[in-house]
Amino acid sequence: MTLRTTSDGAGQGAGNKPENPLRETEIKRKDKPMLIADLGEVKLHYRIDGDPDGAPVVFSNSLGTDLRLWDQVLPLLPAGLKFIRYDKRGHGLSSCPPGPYKMGGLVTDAERLIDHLGLRDVLFVGLSIGGMIGQGLAAKRLDLVRALVLSNTAAKIGTREMWQSRIDGVRNEGIEALADGTMERWFSAEFRETAPFHAWRNMLVRQPVEGYAGCCAAIQGADFLTPTSGLRLPALGIAGSEDGATPPDLVRETVDLIPGAEFALIRRAGHLPCVEQPEEYARILSEFIAAVGHANG
Repeated sequence: MTLRTTSDGAGQGAGNKPENPLRETEIKRKDKPMLIADLGEVKLHYRIDGDPDGAPVVFSNSLGTDLRLWDQVLPLLPAGLKFIRYDKRGHGLSSCPPGPYKMGGLVTDAERLIDHLGLRDVLFVGLSIGGMIGQGLAAKRLDLVRALVLSNTAAKIGTREMWQSRIDGVRNEGIEALADGTMERWFSAEFRETAPFHAWRNMLVRQPVEGYAGCCAAIQGADFLTPTSGLRLPALGIAGSEDGATPPDLVRETVDLIPGAEFALIRRAGHLPCVEQPEEYARILSEFIAAVGHANG
């Protein structure tokens, strides 16, 4: 791992809660209740683990995955924390409104879920599109976000033309047609030879086309260069050395926009280092949690 620290930075802000109260439905299953937050336009599936009274850590996953992205990392993190994961709209067990989506809408989904749960001062961990959501949320509601982890993400990812080609391809041929190329960007060659790799490929191709294409459109229209350069809060960037979607230099350039931000590089990992190298990912995240004093509330 490579760790680089720039100048110090911190900040705080304020915002307003949404006017409409949200409704929550529990769908019982044997091991743990499945939680659905009814936000009106969208119903988000989320899960809470860890200490119910602990300092909150919110995880937002990547395009084409669901909240299971974090399964291997959570058990390795410090005790006494409250972990909140959710499926963004059009993914996993969340509802799939008609697209295209806008990044502002995805940010609002996260904002309303956090407000619904009565949380403040969360440590927000976002990977890929989840990291873009984190940037937007911190810029909009800094009262909600105490610290920010930007994993395998950037202020701007790709070009409009690239994303339009992806959208058109998915709508015309389905996600399966793009799966092999996506897997090469997501995972190192070494991991693609393992048995678990096939489960992640299956997860991708089983996402709703409308949800996948809708979130592609959100990324297509997003550029956080200016708002992220105005952020003043503890931040950490994480990159995978083999990431073909958001290469390390792109992640580094983004976290450099935030004064005092740190950067960590995980070797032998692609776009989803929390899957390929969960122990190293958890170690880096745990050190950041301790450094910002989040485990102590």
